[in-house]
Amino acid sequence: TFQQVADSRATVLVTGESGVGKEVVARALHNLSSRASNPFVAVSCAALPETLLESELFGYEKGAFTGAQGAKAGRFETANTGTLLLDEIGEIPMSVQVKLLRVMQEREFERLGSNKPTRVDVRVVTATNRPLQDAVDQGVFRLDLLYRLQVVEINIPPLRERVEDIEPLANLFLTKYAAENERAAPTIGDAACKLLLAYAWPGNVRELENVMERAVVLSSPNDGELVPRLLPTSLQRAA
Repeated sequence: TFQQVADSRATVLVTGESGVGKEVVARALHNLSSRASNPFVAVSCAALPETLLESELFGYEKGAFTGAQGAKAGRFETANTGTLLLDEIGEIPMSVQVKLLRVMQEREFERLGSNKPTRVDVRVVTATNRPLQDAVDQGVFRLDLLYRLQVVEINIPPLRERVEDIEPLANLFLTKYAAENERAAPTIGDAACKLLLAYAWPGNVRELENVMERAVVLSSPNDGELVPRLLPTSLQRAA
């Protein structure tokens, strides 16, 4: 069960399309674990170029490279005793994969510019929206690292395959953004609800959240109900 997985120190790979809520699952794993009061650190591997990614994950010593005027701890050290989420893990270059594999096996690494090992106790959760086996077949991802990362794999289906979640999630986001904008949360009218359920949600939960925030912002204080005109035209056309 999810609780059993959360309670263990097993490495978890969270898979699913972009926007399905992989970070939400990673945070839930952390919050339900014995590490809940310790750090939760998230890194997007796709957002950083290769040179920066290595120093971001493992840290560096003063003078390790041009511009390194002082030592800096990496994300592994920041997440010590807690959980580290490596999002978009399929984008990690081979050179960093080798170092990552060593941390997974030995629980230690060297900062850039240091030959002194740093030991860490970190629970690693990774997330990807691309099939890692395909990356292995293409020769851009190490098979031994994939085995290490997918001790437990949690796949999150796209929103269009869990239609029953659309209305409760929409209500959750309406409440959230109404509170942020200091207004009453509108209820979802029948016509708008039909549109929400008929739409395919290519952007998944992230898209639904954006649509609900937009609806709150566009609604007037007299709008007690979410009506079709508050939804994007793409949703209105899809029905």
